[in-house]
Amino acid sequence: MPARGGRGVAVVGVPPEYGVTVAIASVPLAHVVRAVPRRHVLTGLLAALVVSSLVAALAASYWLLLVARLLTALAQALFWAVMGPVAVGLFASEVRGRVVGALSVAGSLALVLGVPAGTWLGQRSDWQVPIATLAALGFISLVTIAVLLPTSRPEEEPAAYASGPDVRRFGTVLAAGALSATGAFTGYTYIVTFLGDVSGFSPSAVSVLFVVFGVACLAGVSVTGAFLDRFPWSALTAAVSTQAVGMLGLYAFGAHQVAAVYGAPSSPVGC
Repeated sequence: MPARGGRGVAVVGVPPEYGVTVAIASVPLAHVVRAVPRRHVLTGLLAALVVSSLVAALAASYWLLLVARLLTALAQALFWAVMGPVAVGLFASEVRGRVVGALSVAGSLALVLGVPAGTWLGQRSDWQVPIATLAALGFISLVTIAVLLPTSRPEEEPAAYASGPDVRRFGTVLAAGALSATGAFTGYTYIVTFLGDVSGFSPSAVSVLFVVFGVACLAGVSVTGAFLDRFPWSALTAAVSTQAVGMLGLYAFGAHQVAAVYGAPSSPVGC
């Protein structure tokens, strides 16, 4: 959210209300729309994104801008809960891991390219321009989904049923994912300060390192998808272990710049 209006101001920062809204609303919203065809859910979400982005771009007060951003957060909270099953359901079960990997690449690429692009555009125009651009991209996606995605009820989709349902294993994966994501995003919150104050990198060097982190992230998620289909448990264990080693390495050796460069991409703070 921009700190102030005017030319040359970058769109920076995410208010805590946004992150909290996404975290709290994901599961309840997914439960509410569990019986609605996914094509309708996705088009509704993208319509909400377009409307909220336009309202944010035209907002004349902070509170209207905040409401628009919270509506965007609600759309995001449900989008990722629905998008995974939709994408997986379009392909055979034996390539589900690669589909999940492709989705991760797309999300990571959006972060690696979208944030710098939005900042660059905001620095060279009014801050409303990147948000209006987001509305335009959302509208293109909405039309694409509405035209091309087949309409089917969730229980009719191939992704509705696992090849070997197991409540205990699902709970294990859910807990591991929650803890891993919490660690990753906590690290992401403080990584700029850490690299500057602890590792001693200059602000310009930190910017370059974030590009390196993004490339490492893309490489990691690109490779992981192929292993998920053949060795799902080993792939999950390796990913979480790599993150733990990276985080512990930063804690123990983060004052050394070489160790920090190797350690930070290993803990997936940029993905």
